[in-house]
Amino acid sequence: MNIIQLTFADLVSALALMGIVIALSAWEKLGLELKFAIATGRTLLQVVVLGYILDIVFTLHSMWAVLAMLAVMLSIAAIIARNRIEQKNPFMLPLVWVSMLFSSTVAIMYINLLIIQPKVWFEPQYLIPIAGMILASAMNAAAIAGERLVKTINSSQQEIETHLSLGASPQQAIRQYRQEAIRAGLIPSINQMTIIAMIAIPTFFSGQLLSGVNPREAASYQILIVFAIAFTNLLTSLLVTWGICRQSFNSAAQLVVR
Repeated sequence: MNIIQLTFADLVSALALMGIVIALSAWEKLGLELKFAIATGRTLLQVVVLGYILDIVFTLHSMWAVLAMLAVMLSIAAIIARNRIEQKNPFMLPLVWVSMLFSSTVAIMYINLLIIQPKVWFEPQYLIPIAGMILASAMNAAAIAGERLVKTINSSQQEIETHLSLGASPQQAIRQYRQEAIRAGLIPSINQMTIIAMIAIPTFFSGQLLSGVNPREAASYQILIVFAIAFTNLLTSLLVTWGICRQSFNSAAQLVVR
């Protein structure tokens, strides 16, 4: 399985595409030149740094190096998801972090230990790319579901308090809003599963094809990843919204809007 190696000149040629993008933005007076330039610089820096870090991790082939890499990925994903949630609660970041940790660990260990079964469970060739895709999707699910629930609670205080005054428990008073938030967090996953391989070849599938993997084998891995992502997104959304509901009421079952 050979792949055509890209030289530095090839990368410069690719960079020329962004030069054209910036030039066209300036020509049409879109005002996006600086944003495109910053995004290009960040892409170059982040991908190059990631390449060197992964090269080191793969060379070391150490359990602790792999776990450290996964911990950093998880923490960055949790911080990004938390920043997208409007509620300024000091417990929000730990809630998102633990929710993503639990759900992604269950999914990753299931497919890694029971399905793929590499020679060593921490094999970076499998564990890191699979974890990266799962965490990225779980991050979006947590952010969407969490933000949706927080906004709904803030805009529905009177309705929730009415339910509480009529004898409903906090869980009953907020159940409908939590269900709607969970659905919102899962819509991207459902949409992806509905149109996958019909409109565009998935990124992971494309990457394996470029590396020379047999298309049927690439399809098998893509199916595995999509199902794992759906499971992780649902579990993450359930845990994040459950935690937000718990934080929204005090010990006297009174609504507390932060």
